[in-house]
Amino acid sequence: MSTTLTRTLLNGLDVGPLRLPNRVVMAPTTRARATNSALAPTELHAAYYGQRAGAGLIVTEGTWVSERAIGFLNVPGVYSEAQVAGWRRVTEVVHALGGRIVQQLWHAGAASHPDHLGGERPLGASAVDPGEKSFTAGGFKDTVTPRAMTLADIEKTVEEYRVASYNARRAGFDGVEIGALGVSLPAQFLNPRLNLRTDAYGGDRARRRRLLLDVVDAAAAAWPGQGVGVRLSPYWDGGCFTPDASTLADFDELVTALNDLSGGGPVAYLHLRGPDLAGGDAPDPGAFARYRRRFEGPLIVNNGFGRDSADAAVAAGVADAVSFATHFVANPDLVSRFALGRELATGDPATYYQGGAEGYVDYPAAG
Repeated sequence: MSTTLTRTLLNGLDVGPLRLPNRVVMAPTTRARATNSALAPTELHAAYYGQRAGAGLIVTEGTWVSERAIGFLNVPGVYSEAQVAGWRRVTEVVHALGGRIVQQLWHAGAASHPDHLGGERPLGASAVDPGEKSFTAGGFKDTVTPRAMTLADIEKTVEEYRVASYNARRAGFDGVEIGALGVSLPAQFLNPRLNLRTDAYGGDRARRRRLLLDVVDAAAAAWPGQGVGVRLSPYWDGGCFTPDASTLADFDELVTALNDLSGGGPVAYLHLRGPDLAGGDAPDPGAFARYRRRFEGPLIVNNGFGRDSADAAVAAGVADAVSFATHFVANPDLVSRFALGRELATGDPATYYQGGAEGYVDYPAAG
Protein backbone atom coordinates (compact mmCIF):
# COMPACT_ATOMS: atom_id res chain seq x y z
CA MET A 1 0.00 0.00 0.00
CA SER A 2 1.39 3.37 -1.04
CA THR A 3 1.41 6.12 1.58
CA THR A 4 2.67 8.83 -0.77
CA LEU A 5 0.71 12.01 -0.19
CA THR A 6 -0.91 13.65 -3.18
CA ARG A 7 0.41 17.01 -2.11
CA THR A 8 -1.17 18.96 -4.92
CA LEU A 9 -4.70 17.75 -4.21
CA LEU A 10 -4.10 18.32 -0.50
CA ASN A 11 -3.04 21.93 -0.90
CA GLY A 12 -5.47 24.61 0.21
CA LEU A 13 -7.42 26.81 -2.20
CA ASP A 14 -9.35 30.08 -1.94
CA VAL A 15 -12.77 29.93 -3.64
CA GLY A 16 -14.60 33.22 -3.28
CA PRO A 17 -14.75 33.90 0.47
CA LEU A 18 -14.05 30.25 1.34
CA ARG A 19 -10.68 28.75 2.24
CA LEU A 20 -10.69 25.09 1.21
CA PRO A 21 -8.21 22.87 3.11
CA ASN A 22 -7.87 20.59 0.09
CA ARG A 23 -8.90 20.46 -3.57
CA VAL A 24 -11.03 17.31 -3.42
CA VAL A 25 -14.60 18.45 -4.09
CA MET A 26 -17.72 16.36 -3.58
CA ALA A 27 -19.76 16.63 -6.79
CA PRO A 28 -23.55 16.97 -6.76
CA THR A 29 -25.06 13.49 -6.95
CA THR A 30 -28.80 12.78 -6.95
CA ARG A 31 -29.58 10.11 -4.33
CA ALA A 32 -33.42 10.26 -4.11
CA ARG A 33 -33.67 10.00 -0.32
CA ALA A 34 -36.30 12.71 0.28
CA THR A 35 -39.13 10.19 0.48
CA ASN A 36 -41.46 12.39 2.55
CA SER A 37 -44.36 14.38 1.09
CA ALA A 38 -42.59 17.69 1.87
CA LEU A 39 -39.50 16.72 -0.18
CA ALA A 40 -37.48 17.90 2.83
CA PRO A 41 -34.04 16.64 3.91
CA THR A 42 -34.02 14.29 6.90
CA GLU A 43 -31.52 13.03 9.46
CA LEU A 44 -30.31 10.61 6.77
CA HIS A 45 -29.21 13.59 4.66
CA ALA A 46 -27.46 15.15 7.67
CA ALA A 47 -25.60 11.90 8.31
CA TYR A 48 -24.69 11.44 4.63
CA TYR A 49 -23.21 14.89 4.15
CA GLY A 50 -21.66 14.92 7.62
CA GLN A 51 -19.77 11.72 6.85
CA ARG A 52 -18.21 13.50 3.85
CA ALA A 53 -17.31 16.76 5.60
CA GLY A 54 -13.61 16.10 4.95
CA ALA A 55 -14.09 17.21 1.35
CA GLY A 56 -12.53 20.54 0.50
CA LEU A 57 -16.00 21.57 -0.61
CA ILE A 58 -19.32 19.72 -0.72
CA VAL A 59 -21.78 20.58 -3.48
CA THR A 60 -25.17 19.14 -2.60
CA GLU A 61 -27.37 17.12 -4.89
CA GLY A 62 -29.38 19.29 -7.26
CA THR A 63 -32.22 20.86 -5.26
CA TRP A 64 -35.54 22.08 -6.67
CA VAL A 65 -36.02 25.85 -6.72
CA SER A 66 -39.82 25.51 -6.87
CA GLU A 67 -42.61 23.00 -7.32
CA ARG A 68 -42.60 23.83 -11.04
CA ALA A 69 -38.95 22.76 -11.23
CA ILE A 70 -39.45 19.14 -10.10
CA GLY A 71 -38.37 16.46 -12.56
CA PHE A 72 -37.05 13.47 -10.57
CA LEU A 73 -38.56 11.33 -7.81
CA ASN A 74 -37.71 11.96 -4.14
CA VAL A 75 -35.28 14.85 -4.69
CA PRO A 76 -35.42 17.58 -2.01
CA GLY A 77 -36.29 21.19 -2.65
CA VAL A 78 -35.37 24.51 -1.06
CA TYR A 79 -38.59 26.45 -1.63
CA SER A 80 -40.52 25.71 1.60
CA GLU A 81 -39.92 26.34 5.29
CA ALA A 82 -39.83 22.59 6.01
CA GLN A 83 -37.11 22.17 3.41
CA VAL A 84 -35.09 25.11 4.73
CA ALA A 85 -35.30 23.64 8.24
CA GLY A 86 -34.15 20.24 6.99
CA TRP A 87 -31.21 21.75 5.13
CA ARG A 88 -30.29 23.85 8.17
CA ARG A 89 -29.76 20.62 10.10
CA VAL A 90 -27.48 19.39 7.29
CA THR A 91 -25.33 22.52 7.25
CA GLU A 92 -25.08 22.57 11.05
CA VAL A 93 -23.68 19.03 11.04
CA VAL A 94 -21.25 19.69 8.19
CA HIS A 95 -19.98 22.90 9.76
CA ALA A 96 -19.65 21.27 13.19
CA LEU A 97 -17.39 18.69 11.55
CA GLY A 98 -15.25 21.38 9.92
CA GLY A 99 -16.71 21.21 6.41
CA ARG A 100 -17.87 23.70 3.80
CA ILE A 101 -21.04 23.15 1.78
CA VAL A 102 -22.83 24.91 -1.07
CA GLN A 103 -26.24 24.09 -2.47
CA GLN A 104 -26.81 23.28 -6.12
CA LEU A 105 -30.03 24.85 -7.46
CA TRP A 106 -31.90 22.74 -10.04
CA HIS A 107 -34.79 23.19 -12.46
CA ALA A 108 -35.67 20.24 -14.71
CA GLY A 109 -37.61 22.29 -17.26
CA ALA A 110 -38.65 20.19 -20.26
CA ALA A 111 -36.84 17.15 -18.85
CA SER A 112 -39.66 16.76 -16.32
CA HIS A 113 -42.95 14.88 -16.81
CA PRO A 114 -46.62 15.68 -16.09
CA ASP A 115 -46.54 13.04 -13.32
CA HIS A 116 -44.38 15.43 -11.28
CA LEU A 117 -46.50 18.48 -12.04
CA GLY A 118 -50.07 17.54 -11.27
CA GLY A 119 -50.73 16.62 -14.87
CA GLU A 120 -49.47 19.92 -16.29
CA ARG A 121 -46.96 20.01 -19.11
CA PRO A 122 -43.40 20.96 -18.12
CA LEU A 123 -41.94 24.33 -19.03
CA GLY A 124 -39.33 24.57 -21.77
CA ALA A 125 -37.43 27.11 -23.83
CA SER A 126 -39.58 26.11 -26.83
CA ALA A 127 -42.24 23.50 -27.57
CA VAL A 128 -39.66 20.82 -28.42
CA ASP A 129 -39.58 17.42 -26.73
CA PRO A 130 -35.98 16.87 -25.51
CA GLY A 131 -36.38 13.11 -25.94
CA GLU A 132 -35.21 12.29 -22.42
CA LYS A 133 -36.61 10.14 -19.62
CA SER A 134 -37.89 11.34 -16.27
CA PHE A 135 -37.76 9.19 -13.13
CA THR A 136 -41.30 9.09 -11.70
CA ALA A 137 -43.23 7.04 -9.15
CA GLY A 138 -44.13 4.78 -12.09
CA GLY A 139 -40.51 4.37 -13.17
CA PHE A 140 -38.69 6.10 -16.00
CA LYS A 141 -41.09 7.73 -18.47
CA ASP A 142 -40.50 9.48 -21.78
CA THR A 143 -40.62 13.25 -21.73
CA VAL A 144 -43.38 15.09 -23.57
CA THR A 145 -43.55 18.27 -25.63
CA PRO A 146 -43.25 21.09 -23.08
CA ARG A 147 -45.08 24.37 -22.98
CA ALA A 148 -42.89 27.15 -24.39
CA MET A 149 -42.19 29.63 -21.62
CA THR A 150 -43.63 33.10 -21.92
CA LEU A 151 -41.63 36.12 -20.82
CA ALA A 152 -43.77 36.13 -17.67
CA ASP A 153 -42.81 32.48 -17.05
CA ILE A 154 -39.14 33.37 -17.42
CA GLU A 155 -39.43 36.31 -15.05
CA LYS A 156 -41.16 34.09 -12.48
CA THR A 157 -38.52 31.39 -12.86
CA VAL A 158 -35.65 33.84 -12.34
CA GLU A 159 -37.44 35.04 -9.21
CA GLU A 160 -37.72 31.43 -8.00
CA TYR A 161 -33.94 31.10 -8.27
CA ARG A 162 -33.51 34.34 -6.34
CA VAL A 163 -35.77 33.15 -3.51
CA ALA A 164 -34.13 29.70 -3.47
CA SER A 165 -30.73 31.33 -3.14
CA TYR A 166 -31.94 33.39 -0.16
CA ASN A 167 -33.41 30.23 1.33
CA ALA A 168 -30.05 28.48 0.93
CA ARG A 169 -28.38 31.28 2.85
CA ARG A 170 -31.05 31.11 5.56
CA ALA A 171 -30.38 27.37 5.77
CA GLY A 172 -26.72 28.08 6.56
CA PHE A 173 -25.04 27.20 3.26
CA ASP A 174 -21.74 28.79 2.26
CA GLY A 175 -22.98 29.61 -1.23
CA VAL A 176 -24.97 28.18 -4.12
CA GLU A 177 -24.15 26.53 -7.42
CA ILE A 178 -26.35 27.04 -10.47
CA GLY A 179 -26.88 23.66 -12.10
CA ALA A 180 -26.70 24.42 -15.83
CA LEU A 181 -25.42 21.06 -16.98
CA GLY A 182 -26.95 18.10 -18.75
CA VAL A 183 -30.62 18.50 -19.52
CA SER A 184 -31.46 21.17 -16.91
CA LEU A 185 -33.57 24.20 -17.84
CA PRO A 186 -30.60 26.59 -18.27
CA ALA A 187 -28.91 24.00 -20.52
CA GLN A 188 -32.11 23.75 -22.57
CA PHE A 189 -32.01 27.50 -23.17
CA LEU A 190 -28.35 27.26 -24.18
CA ASN A 191 -29.13 24.51 -26.70
CA PRO A 192 -29.95 25.74 -30.25
CA ARG A 193 -31.81 22.48 -30.96
CA LEU A 194 -34.23 23.06 -28.10
CA ASN A 195 -34.28 26.85 -27.97
CA LEU A 196 -36.04 28.05 -31.12
CA ARG A 197 -37.04 31.40 -29.64
CA THR A 198 -36.66 34.66 -31.52
CA ASP A 199 -37.12 37.02 -28.57
CA ALA A 200 -34.63 38.29 -25.97
CA TYR A 201 -33.92 34.69 -24.82
CA GLY A 202 -33.12 33.03 -28.13
CA GLY A 203 -32.01 33.46 -31.73
CA ASP A 204 -28.26 33.75 -31.23
CA ARG A 205 -25.58 32.76 -28.74
CA ALA A 206 -25.81 35.91 -26.65
CA ARG A 207 -29.58 35.67 -26.24
CA ARG A 208 -29.58 31.93 -25.55
CA ARG A 209 -27.26 32.45 -22.59
CA ARG A 210 -29.31 35.34 -21.18
CA LEU A 211 -31.46 33.11 -18.93
CA LEU A 212 -28.41 31.64 -17.22
CA LEU A 213 -26.82 35.05 -16.72
CA ASP A 214 -30.12 36.44 -15.35
CA VAL A 215 -30.28 33.50 -12.94
CA VAL A 216 -26.69 34.08 -11.79
CA ASP A 217 -27.45 37.75 -11.11
CA ALA A 218 -30.64 36.87 -9.24
CA ALA A 219 -28.98 34.20 -7.11
CA ALA A 220 -26.06 36.52 -6.31
CA ALA A 221 -28.37 39.00 -4.59
CA ALA A 222 -28.39 36.78 -1.49
CA TRP A 223 -24.61 36.75 -1.11
CA PRO A 224 -22.20 39.63 -0.47
CA GLY A 225 -19.18 39.20 -2.71
CA GLN A 226 -18.79 35.90 -4.55
CA GLY A 227 -21.36 33.37 -3.47
CA VAL A 228 -22.40 31.72 -6.76
CA GLY A 229 -20.73 28.89 -8.64
CA VAL A 230 -21.85 27.69 -12.07
CA ARG A 231 -21.77 24.11 -13.34
CA LEU A 232 -21.68 23.44 -17.10
CA SER A 233 -21.32 20.36 -19.32
CA PRO A 234 -20.10 21.41 -22.79
CA TYR A 235 -19.49 17.76 -23.72
CA TRP A 236 -22.80 16.29 -22.57
CA ASP A 237 -23.60 13.66 -25.18
CA GLY A 238 -26.95 12.20 -26.18
CA GLY A 239 -30.04 13.11 -28.14
CA CYS A 240 -30.48 16.83 -28.55
CA PHE A 241 -27.36 17.49 -26.50
CA THR A 242 -24.69 15.91 -28.71
CA PRO A 243 -21.78 18.37 -28.83
CA ASP A 244 -20.38 19.69 -32.09
CA ALA A 245 -18.12 22.53 -33.20
CA SER A 246 -20.95 25.05 -33.05
CA THR A 247 -22.18 24.15 -29.56
CA LEU A 248 -18.62 24.08 -28.21
CA ALA A 249 -18.11 27.57 -29.63
CA ASP A 250 -21.30 28.60 -27.81
CA PHE A 251 -19.71 27.45 -24.57
CA ASP A 252 -16.50 29.31 -25.41
CA GLU A 253 -18.42 32.57 -25.44
CA LEU A 254 -20.46 31.63 -22.38
CA VAL A 255 -17.36 30.87 -20.30
CA THR A 256 -15.86 34.19 -21.39
CA ALA A 257 -19.06 35.94 -20.26
CA LEU A 258 -18.92 34.14 -16.90
CA ASN A 259 -15.28 35.14 -16.54
CA ASP A 260 -16.36 38.74 -16.94
CA LEU A 261 -18.62 38.19 -13.92
CA SER A 262 -15.79 36.74 -11.79
CA GLY A 263 -12.76 38.57 -10.46
CA GLY A 264 -14.65 40.15 -7.58
CA GLY A 265 -18.07 39.76 -9.19
CA PRO A 266 -20.77 37.22 -8.29
CA VAL A 267 -19.20 34.11 -9.87
CA ALA A 268 -17.03 32.33 -7.30
CA TYR A 269 -16.01 29.36 -9.47
CA LEU A 270 -16.73 27.40 -12.64
CA HIS A 271 -17.45 23.67 -12.38
CA LEU A 272 -17.05 21.74 -15.65
CA ARG A 273 -18.14 18.19 -16.41
CA GLY A 274 -15.86 16.68 -19.05
CA PRO A 275 -16.56 14.13 -21.78
CA ASP A 276 -17.75 10.64 -20.91
CA LEU A 277 -14.93 8.11 -21.10
CA ALA A 278 -14.63 4.63 -22.52
CA GLY A 279 -13.56 1.92 -20.11
CA GLY A 280 -10.00 2.47 -18.95
CA ASP A 281 -9.60 5.87 -20.60
CA ALA A 282 -8.21 8.78 -18.60
CA PRO A 283 -9.72 12.28 -18.75
CA ASP A 284 -8.38 14.45 -21.58
CA PRO A 285 -6.73 17.59 -20.15
CA GLY A 286 -7.33 19.37 -23.48
CA ALA A 287 -11.09 19.20 -22.98
CA PHE A 288 -10.69 21.42 -19.92
CA ALA A 289 -7.72 23.49 -21.10
CA ARG A 290 -9.99 25.01 -23.75
CA TYR A 291 -11.98 26.68 -20.99
CA ARG A 292 -9.10 27.18 -18.57
CA ARG A 293 -7.76 29.73 -21.07
CA ARG A 294 -11.06 31.62 -20.87
CA PHE A 295 -11.77 31.53 -17.14
CA GLU A 296 -9.40 33.16 -14.68
CA GLY A 297 -11.21 32.21 -11.49
CA PRO A 298 -11.15 28.86 -9.66
CA LEU A 299 -11.92 26.01 -12.07
CA ILE A 300 -13.26 22.67 -10.79
CA VAL A 301 -13.23 19.75 -13.25
CA ASN A 302 -15.13 16.49 -13.12
CA ASN A 303 -15.84 13.12 -14.76
CA GLY A 304 -13.70 10.01 -14.70
CA PHE A 305 -10.87 11.24 -12.49
CA GLY A 306 -8.96 9.10 -10.04
CA ARG A 307 -6.38 10.21 -7.50
CA ASP A 308 -3.42 10.32 -9.87
CA SER A 309 -5.19 11.90 -12.84
CA ALA A 310 -6.76 14.50 -10.56
CA ASP A 311 -3.42 15.33 -8.98
CA ALA A 312 -1.85 15.65 -12.43
CA ALA A 313 -4.60 17.98 -13.64
CA VAL A 314 -4.08 20.30 -10.68
CA ALA A 315 -0.29 20.11 -10.93
CA ALA A 316 -0.45 21.03 -14.63
CA GLY A 317 -2.69 24.02 -13.94
CA VAL A 318 -5.53 22.60 -16.04
CA ALA A 319 -7.75 22.83 -12.96
CA ASP A 320 -7.68 24.27 -9.48
CA ALA A 321 -9.71 21.43 -7.95
CA VAL A 322 -11.36 18.17 -9.00
CA SER A 323 -14.81 16.91 -8.05
CA PHE A 324 -15.80 13.29 -7.51
CA ALA A 325 -19.26 11.73 -7.53
CA THR A 326 -19.23 7.92 -7.46
CA HIS A 327 -15.99 7.83 -5.47
CA PHE A 328 -17.65 9.88 -2.71
CA VAL A 329 -20.73 7.65 -2.76
CA ALA A 330 -18.75 4.62 -1.56
CA ASN A 331 -15.87 6.41 0.21
CA PRO A 332 -17.05 8.93 2.80
CA ASP A 333 -13.40 9.36 3.83
CA LEU A 334 -12.20 9.89 0.25
CA VAL A 335 -9.72 12.63 1.12
CA SER A 336 -8.01 10.42 3.70
CA ARG A 337 -7.88 7.50 1.28
CA PHE A 338 -6.30 9.69 -1.37
CA ALA A 339 -3.78 11.08 1.11
CA LEU A 340 -2.72 7.68 2.40
CA GLY A 341 -2.90 5.80 -0.88
CA ARG A 342 -5.58 3.45 0.39
CA GLU A 343 -7.74 1.34 -1.87
CA LEU A 344 -11.14 2.77 -2.84
CA ALA A 345 -14.41 0.96 -2.19
CA THR A 346 -16.90 0.48 -5.02
CA GLY A 347 -20.53 1.56 -4.73
CA ASP A 348 -23.61 -0.52 -5.55
CA PRO A 349 -25.59 1.13 -8.37
CA ALA A 350 -28.71 -0.80 -7.34
CA THR A 351 -28.88 1.35 -4.18
CA TYR A 352 -28.21 4.73 -5.75
CA TYR A 353 -31.89 5.79 -5.90
CA GLN A 354 -33.70 3.15 -3.84
CA GLY A 355 -34.20 5.22 -0.67
CA GLY A 356 -33.26 4.35 2.89
CA ALA A 357 -29.93 3.98 4.67
CA GLU A 358 -28.60 1.05 2.65
CA GLY A 359 -26.03 2.17 0.13
CA TYR A 360 -26.28 5.72 1.49
CA VAL A 361 -24.84 6.06 4.99
CA ASP A 362 -23.56 2.53 5.60
CA TYR A 363 -20.26 2.68 3.68
CA PRO A 364 -17.49 2.43 6.30
CA ALA A 365 -14.36 4.51 6.51
CA ALA A 366 -11.10 2.70 5.82
CA GLY A 367 -9.56 1.13 8.88
